[in-house]
Amino acid sequence: MINFAHSKTLFLSGLLGIIIFLTGCASTKVNNGASQDPFESMNRSVFEFNEFVDEKFIEPVARSYKKYVPAPLVMIAGNVFSNADDVVVTANSLLQLNFESAAASATRVLINTTFGVFGMIDIASDISQASDLKISKRNEDFGQTLGRYGVGSGPYLVIPFVGPSSIRDAVGMGVDSLALHPVTTIAYLRYIPVANNIAVRTPVAAGMALDTRAQLLDVDKTLEEAALDKYEFVRDAYFQRRESLVNNEDVDLKD
Repeated sequence: MINFAHSKTLFLSGLLGIIIFLTGCASTKVNNGASQDPFESMNRSVFEFNEFVDEKFIEPVARSYKKYVPAPLVMIAGNVFSNADDVVVTANSLLQLNFESAAASATRVLINTTFGVFGMIDIASDISQASDLKISKRNEDFGQTLGRYGVGSGPYLVIPFVGPSSIRDAVGMGVDSLALHPVTTIAYLRYIPVANNIAVRTPVAAGMALDTRAQLLDVDKTLEEAALDKYEFVRDAYFQRRESLVNNEDVDLKD
């Protein structure tokens, strides 16, 4: 039987060590993407591996998903996953002391989970568009939270099966996934027997990943047409996008 208390202690200890390391690197923040990529050789290898896996396996599945699954069902699945993500946005908004964003995201979760039938219908966005109530979709994660408190991004990192990231944002993804996201968290699983069932969580998490990939299908064509070096284009765009999000220059989620 897994000792959750011990596991969480090890996780938090490791997280603290990484945050301290990144805080020490915060003063060396630079704008040149190449100078933030000391692992470029390794990253390019992982990038090529990800491209191969995506081309041969993930993208075909995502295209079949968009082609054969009825559009209303695709929309419903996307809404449910987006509603779960708003829990993460709410938590990180609170950690950043951004109470306006936290209130808006929490309101979205409340409205969409109740009146929207567990998030299947995105009523909150409709209300936001039709009224002065500002509860449009936000984008906040723990990587942004660390950035808001001065933690530097650290070196660029391409993660197998995941894609572009940085040391800071990789830590952020771990915290969001293991502590904050209602589907993948280990923080309170013992209190929710159904959520602790791997037979339930695994297909739901896979569905989330598939839905995310399906939403990015149109981006692939743009990348192929715009980039002479796709690796550099993705890396530089990643850093620009993350800096914009950390500085709250793009309040609504418009990806």
